[in-house]
Amino acid sequence: MGAGHSHGPAARIEIPRLARLASVVLLVVVAVLTVVGVVTLWPGERPALSASVSGPAASVAAIDGGVVTALEPCEGVDPSMITSPQHACLVAAVELTSGAQSGKVVPVELIGTSALSGVTVGDGVQVTDVGSPGQSVYALVVVDRLAPLAWFALAFVAVVIAVAGWKGVRALIGLIVAGAVFFGFMLPALATGRPALAVALAGGSAIMFAVLYLAHGISMRTTSAFVGTMVSLLVTAGLGTLGVQAARLSGLSSDESIALASQSEGLSFTALLTASLVIAGLGVLNDTTITQSSAVWELRAAGPQLTRWDLFTSGMRIGRDHIASTIYTIVFAYAGAALATLVLLAFYEQPLGLLLSTEQFAEEIVRTIGTGIGLILSVPLTTGVAALTVGGPADSDPVHAH
Repeated sequence: MGAGHSHGPAARIEIPRLARLASVVLLVVVAVLTVVGVVTLWPGERPALSASVSGPAASVAAIDGGVVTALEPCEGVDPSMITSPQHACLVAAVELTSGAQSGKVVPVELIGTSALSGVTVGDGVQVTDVGSPGQSVYALVVVDRLAPLAWFALAFVAVVIAVAGWKGVRALIGLIVAGAVFFGFMLPALATGRPALAVALAGGSAIMFAVLYLAHGISMRTTSAFVGTMVSLLVTAGLGTLGVQAARLSGLSSDESIALASQSEGLSFTALLTASLVIAGLGVLNDTTITQSSAVWELRAAGPQLTRWDLFTSGMRIGRDHIASTIYTIVFAYAGAALATLVLLAFYEQPLGLLLSTEQFAEEIVRTIGTGIGLILSVPLTTGVAALTVGGPADSDPVHAH
């Protein structure tokens, strides 16, 4: 199993037959369970949107493309007041580039955040006709951001390939497969009312198969990381379930979740919140477990006489440094994502305990701590699995006996 992927000195390490057999059996079992889970949970027919939903996302009117040809403040609006969302209002002259009215220039009001987004003449937009029959009134759906997003994506791909080479290419392929699983299976399954936690575990397992083995090759080293990742995901799911129940979280702390509740009667939002912990932990667990597995392999290559306990303790010393840095990454990633909310709450002089008890804050705390505990436990789990897999000291191996 390890012959197809070289890691320098580690390629000469003799893996015990029992470890190879156990790893193959375990992978087959997990693969079968993953396939069965995906097939069983495959999304059914998506329910139609309720008539109570409003806004561009629920519009059944045709959406047309257009280009902004001119911008002026709305009538009666002082241009100096267009700096605040409450007063921002611009009228954009939009030349339609698609649809039945292609070529026609129509006025479109940009209100609030749309007016403050930095739209300029020449920008592409998507608009829809919300007027009555015979009287067209166009409203903004979205600003067309595909071009800058594409440039950022190309820059990302170029940097990954330039720095990581062929391994970076394989990692990008794994990312594409992971995106296909997430958008093609997990989101539609959740939208059709499938059990959220089961979807997260089945989809997460499929993603880890793709990401780990495509990026790092088929080897016992990668398998050790995979086992550590899957066990850690199960631990994260269990801790998340306990945390959500203990903190009395409903999973309905945002406008989006409340809107979703009106569309999905069968969806458990506490389970959805727990599933979000599992999904949030996928990337950081992958990073930690592959690092720990590689560390143990390199330690064995550098120290053939080390016992398995020596490998485990040395690997743990490396892992503790990794934990210390990654914990900060998790906490500040969540803090950065919720920065606007944190700044808003800073304006209210309320006791800290009161703020922390609000559902929105409590959700993030449970999500951060649940993911963090799963991450921390992944270090000893993966290090132990790798130390058991990689084989005993050289003096116990007849091939290396003195």
